[in-house]
Amino acid sequence: MTRNPERTSAAILDAASREFAENGLAGARVDVIARRADTNKRMLYHYYGDKEALYLAVLEHAYGNIRFAERRLDLTHRDPEEGLRELSLFTWHYYLDHPEFLSLLNTENLNRARYLKKSDKITAMHSNFISELENVLQRGSASGAFKPNLDPVKVYITIAALGFFYLSNRHTLSTIFQRDLEDRTARDNWGEHIVSTVLASVRKT
Repeated sequence: MTRNPERTSAAILDAASREFAENGLAGARVDVIARRADTNKRMLYHYYGDKEALYLAVLEHAYGNIRFAERRLDLTHRDPEEGLRELSLFTWHYYLDHPEFLSLLNTENLNRARYLKKSDKITAMHSNFISELENVLQRGSASGAFKPNLDPVKVYITIAALGFFYLSNRHTLSTIFQRDLEDRTARDNWGEHIVSTVLASVRKT
């Protein structure tokens, strides 16, 4: 059978993403990743090097996926309020649809971003996104709808935090407050709450 390097590499990356998301870096096993990718450890090391290098590749891939999906929002050509609304809802639904992304973020935060700091791709990837968001905020400010001199990083952290905290703590919060935060209606309502909170924080009063 003819080997397809791109397919093998992608299969390893997909299998590793699942294994690291489920078990973290310390608990993930290379032999399990190889088995899930229908290959062997020798091929895994050939494509990605050691376990830590594979983990970093998984992180870069995960961030690349969300940044690529965000570009489809075409923020620079949207009305500023509509753009922020769509970005807020997109981020919320991306978190809902990709729980493995949140698991990877939790793992890397436990590692104090030790591995992400080694990436030579991550800064450029996020610089482009922040530039687009800054454009939205500046246009909103110029129109008189938004406050002046808004920090795009702070605005994005607000969007991300409102979704991330809800999902990372949904089990404890559901128990404490006797509410089913995984209920579809509750999640939809929280998405709208994120939108209203973000817009209220940037609107000119």
